[in-house]
Amino acid sequence: MKFGTKAVHAGVEPDPTTGAIMTPIYQTSTYVQAAPGDHKGYEYARTQNPTRSALEKALAELENGKFASCFGSGMAATDTIIKLLKPGDEVISTNDLYGGTYRMFTKVYAKYGIKFHFVDMQDMAHVKAAINENTKMLWLETPTNPLIRIIDIAAAVDIAKANKLMTVVDNTFASAALQNPLDLGADVVLHSMTKYMGGHSDCVMGCLIVKDAELDAQIKFLQNSCGAVPGPQDCFLMLRGIKTLGIRMRAHCENGEKIAHFLRNHPKVGKVYWPGFEDHAGHEIAKRQMKGFGGMISFTLKEDSMENALKVLSGTHLFALAESLGGVESLIGHPASMTHASIPKAEREKSGLSDTLIRLSVGIEDADDLIADLNQALG
Repeated sequence: MKFGTKAVHAGVEPDPTTGAIMTPIYQTSTYVQAAPGDHKGYEYARTQNPTRSALEKALAELENGKFASCFGSGMAATDTIIKLLKPGDEVISTNDLYGGTYRMFTKVYAKYGIKFHFVDMQDMAHVKAAINENTKMLWLETPTNPLIRIIDIAAAVDIAKANKLMTVVDNTFASAALQNPLDLGADVVLHSMTKYMGGHSDCVMGCLIVKDAELDAQIKFLQNSCGAVPGPQDCFLMLRGIKTLGIRMRAHCENGEKIAHFLRNHPKVGKVYWPGFEDHAGHEIAKRQMKGFGGMISFTLKEDSMENALKVLSGTHLFALAESLGGVESLIGHPASMTHASIPKAEREKSGLSDTLIRLSVGIEDADDLIADLNQALG
């Protein structure tokens, strides 16, 4: 079954009671039992909910996994994976990383004795050099946020397997439509579904998808024990959102390509970060492991000053200045003060993230209108 068909039908069956084609919102906290332990598969809504179960089944199918677990946010999903570790364990992560993930690693879990190494994963030699007897996990984010770097998932998996490490891939920027890390050998796929998977900027959620039953059992134990689960209304919205994931991602990719080339040819634009360019350092890897180059673009200005960057950030009309990404509407953001403000300035600059970098989440509007908007803002 091709992806567009799978996105519409995965995990969804007509309601057996009414024949409703859409999964109902089971707005309940508990379920009646005929006798103690004699129930219909549902006992308490933190543990299970039929709307959430349908969504989790759909997500597992979309990522070619066997099991999925949903959480109240992408960070709740991240939190759950790190809880698989114990004091003394070490994690190797990319040095170009979502600020919220960096904050959780360094400000929350470092206090509990878990050590994190942030290396340039574009070169696997850096990963190999950081491995020691305490290393337990490789944490990949590709494409990376916000410098749109590409990490070779298969190469990272080979290193992980040779050293008996778990590989986690944050697939948020690509979505399940463009990249399937489990097919490349990863152990866990993570999504902030708030972004492309939901696609409508109306719901906050995260998920973890795996193939291994034992690993899924550990995740489900933490999901139930710690309780960071989404409600049925949000699960319903996500089920609705993923039905159009395939067609939305095609539009994001088409618009992203047009805008990336427009920016690269604009006399006031400096460097443009987009993996579709043949001279992008990760272009060949992206061609190999992705089905499209996506709608995330970052760029700097030739006259690289904070004043000029702020003029552009505040000068657009269709591109809304806002946190987040991946919705049908186009967004413009300033990573240094928004999504990555929690990373110290010295660390941001060390990884190449300047204070004047501008990030675009290109939506599905008409590309000509988006280009005109950027053009007037740059002017």
